Amino acid sequence: MTVTLADVAARAQVSPATVSRVLNGNYPVAASTRERVLRAVDELDYVLNGPASSLAAATSDLVGILVNDIADPFFGIMASAIQSEIGGPGGRAGGERLAVVCNTGGSPERELTYLTLLQRQRAAAVVLTGGAVEDEPHAAAVASKLRKLADAGTRVVLCGRPPASDTGAIALTFDNRGGGRELTEHLIGLGHRRLGYIAGPEERTTTRHRLEGHRAALEAHGIEEDERWTVHGRYDRQSGYEATLELLRRDPSLTAVVAANDSVALGACAALRDSGLRIPDDVSVAGFDDLPFSIDAVPSLTTVRLPLAEAGARAGRIAMGREEPPPGGIATIRGELMVRGSSGGPRAS
Repeated sequence: MTVTLADVAARAQVSPATVSRVLNGNYPVAASTRERVLRAVDELDYVLNGPASSLAAATSDLVGILVNDIADPFFGIMASAIQSEIGGPGGRAGGERLAVVCNTGGSPERELTYLTLLQRQRAAAVVLTGGAVEDEPHAAAVASKLRKLADAGTRVVLCGRPPASDTGAIALTFDNRGGGRELTEHLIGLGHRRLGYIAGPEERTTTRHRLEGHRAALEAHGIEEDERWTVHGRYDRQSGYEATLELLRRDPSLTAVVAANDSVALGACAALRDSGLRIPDDVSVAGFDDLPFSIDAVPSLTTVRLPLAEAGARAGRIAMGREEPPPGGIATIRGELMVRGSSGGPRAS
């Protein structure tokens, strides 16, 4: 038999209106009464009718987390940290939020579809993770969706994504340019002058910002970049493997390979080994993000550590209104250079 609101009220010995106030969280209720209602909810296994209650409330108990690829640790770490911050106390039905991870697969169309669905569900919060697509019509469409969400009372947070002006979204953005520059300057400081670069997809903001940082370091040290030294590909191991073979074909004299992220760097390392080259004796390799496997690579990977879990947790707290947004609605999060065994001085010519 279906448990009703009246059943919960009878078990807790309160009025149905009091049960509704506890579950919606929109009216002050004495702590002892709240505890009694929540205990009755647990004992009866009462399920709140989300769509119906959201018609009366400004927002529902749904929180959307948009990721490019949940199988990629970069997004998985952030999504897990976000979700850890959105639940209520004690795992009770009256305090919990339902997290829905929306995997876009890198599709701009899917991103817009998920934002539309979350808007229809009157989501309490939406967190978008990772870089944005650099396409003006798509950016305008996303901005329009974010404005509508914010206007309807949904908290919108961008985590690891550039700010979206005039949308009401809070942005926790990574300093990809600064990290990219510091990484390349480390290699230049070791004596490298011929550096190959494996960039991510050309349409992604993360790709452009990290590549701009790399090129800024080259320019600052008077190194003229050869157009043969940059190859674009996906953010995965196979792309790193194929791109490294292409770089070696274009210029076998390269002494270092800088990868768009750590997964790409692992592919680069495999390609170098299969080509009979030693790391870092013959060619140094560097990645970006400091994903969990990076320190266990052989040799361990020089990279830029982004505080993915910390940024995700902060985004979750802001989304739930448990932490104040940064001044101006934007915070820039810097990475940390992690120097490990995959980088060394160039081989003697």
